[in-house]
Amino acid sequence: MKSENNTNQDIIIREVTDRVSLRKFADYPNELYKDVPEYIPNFYQDDLDDWTPGKNPAFEYCEAKAFLAYRDGKIVGRIGAILNHRANAKWNTSRMRFSQVDFIDDYDVSRSLFAAVEDWARQKGCTQVHGPLGFCDLDREGMLVDGFDQRSLFFTYYNHPYYQKHLSTLGYDKDVDWVEYRIDVPTKDSDYYNKIHRLSQIVIKRQNLHVVNLRRRSDYKPYVKKVFQLINEAYEPLYGVVELNDEQVQKYADKFIPLVNPDYCCFVVDDKDDLVAFGVSAPSMADALKKSRGRLLPLGWIRILRSLQKPEALDLLLMAVKPVYQKQGLNSILIDHVHTNCIKNGIKYVETGPELELNRKMTNQWKMLGVEPFKRRSCFIKDI
Repeated sequence: MKSENNTNQDIIIREVTDRVSLRKFADYPNELYKDVPEYIPNFYQDDLDDWTPGKNPAFEYCEAKAFLAYRDGKIVGRIGAILNHRANAKWNTSRMRFSQVDFIDDYDVSRSLFAAVEDWARQKGCTQVHGPLGFCDLDREGMLVDGFDQRSLFFTYYNHPYYQKHLSTLGYDKDVDWVEYRIDVPTKDSDYYNKIHRLSQIVIKRQNLHVVNLRRRSDYKPYVKKVFQLINEAYEPLYGVVELNDEQVQKYADKFIPLVNPDYCCFVVDDKDDLVAFGVSAPSMADALKKSRGRLLPLGWIRILRSLQKPEALDLLLMAVKPVYQKQGLNSILIDHVHTNCIKNGIKYVETGPELELNRKMTNQWKMLGVEPFKRRSCFIKDI
């Protein structure tokens, strides 16, 4: 596709081809949602790096383009397009992903943005477009369709309610859903807490397992590679997932490790010290990122550090159990560990990230604990 395309009279679509336009692409949501308290930005630098081939290892098996929509010289929308060759080969599909889509409530704008993606998809021989999806499963995914009155997480999208109507009008249908949960931290004398604690101890003893004692961030180092090996193994059958390469493992390790606190990480190992389950959480940085528009400089890093010291909320970043140990109660160990330390540190609630509704092992876990979804997001698909 040409770098500039006049698709709808006064709407001009320009491909992002330089650092200046990439900065505008990354910052546009801060303008669109500046009056929306529920919107929380991602780390600005991460968004820049994701679309830079030399910074994002996923370009080893992906092609990507980003587009901006202009009217009268003003940005009125954005969209990214990702051709994930590895995912298409694994799942026997010919799909183009759309990603990081935002636009004003104007059908000429949304139609022009999606036309840019669909045109490139046809040029590349694709027969379908779906999303929002990232370069890999650890990127943001899913368009919010329920829970607009709830604050977003830094690693999830927020979008206006009108987006779904635009997608439907443009011929996109729901393919899969992700759901998110909010878990209130119980008191230490509650029946719920004691039930989970007893189950956790029974599972540890029955399976001859133990929880690694983490005291400082440097203690994570021997387990980082094992964590991502387990992610590749446990997430392998999930929607759109492809195996992370070594460079991606290092990228996401560098991203998440500085954010976490040993109190909120749980590594479960067997008698051979092999990792069989883990849960990684981090104190919520929502307020700090909101104030700094996702930037660490000049003062954003100070706000981030403060938010990590005395948080009221916890974000559940990642959780996985080795397939041969699934349905054997190991999740209770992870939940017990986090709850115990949340009680100790005055954390009031925990929010999960998006979990595939089709992943019954996870959704049944929360239902068993009496927790209902409070946000929902969808992946949409269209034949072209």
